[in-house]
Amino acid sequence: MRSRPTAAAALLEQSRAVHTWLTGLPDDAYARPTVLEDWDVRLLTAHLLLVVRGSARVLGLPTKDKPLTPSAFVARYRPSMEAIAASTVETAGAQAGPELAAALGDAVATLELALAGPYPPVLAAPRGPFRAEDWIETRIVELVVHADDLNRTFPERQPVPLVRPALGRTMRTLAQVLADGHPGRSVEVRIPPYAAVQCGLGDPGPTHTRGTPPNVVETDALTFLRLATGRQTWTEAVAAGKVHASGLRADLSSALPLLS
Repeated sequence: MRSRPTAAAALLEQSRAVHTWLTGLPDDAYARPTVLEDWDVRLLTAHLLLVVRGSARVLGLPTKDKPLTPSAFVARYRPSMEAIAASTVETAGAQAGPELAAALGDAVATLELALAGPYPPVLAAPRGPFRAEDWIETRIVELVVHADDLNRTFPERQPVPLVRPALGRTMRTLAQVLADGHPGRSVEVRIPPYAAVQCGLGDPGPTHTRGTPPNVVETDALTFLRLATGRQTWTEAVAAGKVHASGLRADLSSALPLLS
């Protein structure tokens, strides 16, 4: 029986997949506007470089402070969006897209070394102390989200592979952030075959204590990814038939997006 890939292995595999795909782009493709407002492919490549470099760097920053929960940690990203955008522009500098893609390859090699050695259990991450394993999981989310952004930007090209272990970990991480941020058992959210969680949404109503709640939301992995990150609205997903919701409180609109 094959062992389940570790989070470190999933992060490295998804990083390599993104890098390999970017190096296959023609030079002029880096000027194409992406599905992200105000970012072309060159800037998105710079952001991915920033993500991978930061992934390795933070693994070498130990702290004894009490770590944040994943839901508390990702909540700190939203107020930092302008700073993240500024760092992306600074990282891009005057470099051309292919140069940034080459630098991303070097960063992936550095990340491989960082993941191969021992790293501290708790890290001094940019937005607070965080467990190393949780840090790795959130880096996987970043890479999967932006791989999907590239795929939506280039619908005519062969897509960036969404590595199955990375996609599965992304679904479980996002589902847990939803559950932690909305504790309760009124709604069950299913993202087959990767995750299923129960959370509390809507008016208090009757308390559900066991079995399947009367309110169930089910969707596919890509739809949940886009809902959780604000790439698609709840109304759009329901209208497109991408979400199956049963029960009076089977509505996640008040909880979305989970992160921007």
